[in-house]
Amino acid sequence: MLLADGWKDYTVIATGDGYKLEKWADYILLRPDPQVIWPSDTDMKNYPGLTAYYTRSSTGGGSWTYLRPMPESFTVGYGNLKFKLKLMGFKHTGLFPEQAVNWDRMDGIIRAAGRPVEVLNLFAYTGGATVACLNAGAKVCHVDSAKAMVERAGENVRLSGLADKPVRYIIDDCIKFCRREIKRGKKYDAVIMDPPSFGRGPGGETWKIENDLFGLVRLTAGLLSDNPLFVLINGYTTGLQPSVMSNIIRLALGRDCKVEADEIGLPTLQSGIVLPAGASAFATF
Repeated sequence: MLLADGWKDYTVIATGDGYKLEKWADYILLRPDPQVIWPSDTDMKNYPGLTAYYTRSSTGGGSWTYLRPMPESFTVGYGNLKFKLKLMGFKHTGLFPEQAVNWDRMDGIIRAAGRPVEVLNLFAYTGGATVACLNAGAKVCHVDSAKAMVERAGENVRLSGLADKPVRYIIDDCIKFCRREIKRGKKYDAVIMDPPSFGRGPGGETWKIENDLFGLVRLTAGLLSDNPLFVLINGYTTGLQPSVMSNIIRLALGRDCKVEADEIGLPTLQSGIVLPAGASAFATF
């Protein structure tokens, strides 16, 4: 397992009974986590300084309960990267901290390339990978179907002092966008994708990862430059194991590459406990 252990503004304090207790900068949050199926040895709802906790509804979704005052949004940093966080309706904050392990790896590859690098970031959400790649010196095309998330990505780029860097923001269905880029003859040196289990595009397009992931990876093979650097797939879907993503990359790209597929996770303050947080498959050329 690869651990995102470089954080100073984020810590997993405790886990158990379907929840994780986290410290984000000055705020302590309690959120559900489907991976946490072991019992808790801490009374997390009564943890000293708890700011807010999220409760799932039996009819879907859920809500936040605030125990202490906190602003509508706040900022966390990872190195010199800055991100705006906001508690959202479906337990999210707008950032997946475990992805820092991939930000670090992409940073190293881009800086070592010694040449201009263009990156396509699909299902790009609030732009964690976009900010990391811009900071490393790449040019980035950021694509997501949710306008609010693309706007948040722009805020994160500006917060990180990267407003003058070459980034293009696209609100679109990822598959449709890739097809148009292929027709235009556009090429990229790296492709990142962070697909959901299920989603809808701005035009009502549906996405199901078990039906559509292979086709999308095969589509992006037509967008890779003659001298590509990497392709990264992130997965949170239960059953989408690292070996599954590795097989998809090898079969769909149709070219020689080295694939490293790993579970990714977060260290915790509990002795011997690591919080699993999905998987990644990284192809390098």
